[in-house]
Amino acid sequence: MKKVFLLVLFLGLGNFIQAQETINWVSFEEAVKLQKKKPKKIFMDIYTDWCGPCKMLDKQTFQNADVIKYINENYYAVKFNGEGKDPVTYQGKTYSNPRYVEGRSGRNGVHDLTAALGVNSYPTMLFFDETGNPIQPIKGFLKPKQIEIFLKIFATDEYKKFDSTEKWQEYQANFAGTFRE
Repeated sequence: MKKVFLLVLFLGLGNFIQAQETINWVSFEEAVKLQKKKPKKIFMDIYTDWCGPCKMLDKQTFQNADVIKYINENYYAVKFNGEGKDPVTYQGKTYSNPRYVEGRSGRNGVHDLTAALGVNSYPTMLFFDETGNPIQPIKGFLKPKQIEIFLKIFATDEYKKFDSTEKWQEYQANFAGTFRE
């Protein structure tokens, strides 16, 4: 009886610890600094406070153990409010949001970095190479199994092989994902 109790306690504690794991989010500036010490790609989640699909991404995708593990192992992860007020320095230029109004609910002016990166919808997940240059934006809410292919092609540089729509479609058709929902 004691063994069964200890086993149940151990398994329950293991699930609790696993559930507590989260993506190691850092600021964009910190991610760029970290790249200089240890080159790694950046995964940036560009969101807003009012965006429903952004909240779904947080709850359904960024809480998934497979997504958490893969992002933490292969990327510096950045959560960036596309309408936030904090200034950000990127590639020698400081970006801000002069249209930000403190206390406003709903839309709050687009941050200049958001515009400079060409982001025009939320959520957008933007991948950067090891030197901090943008690779590709991916727009909209994605479930864990849907985001997996993008996390893996950018982390492994597979995306560089896609010089035609046909090659990308063939890769998608043959992709065998391992993430659980």
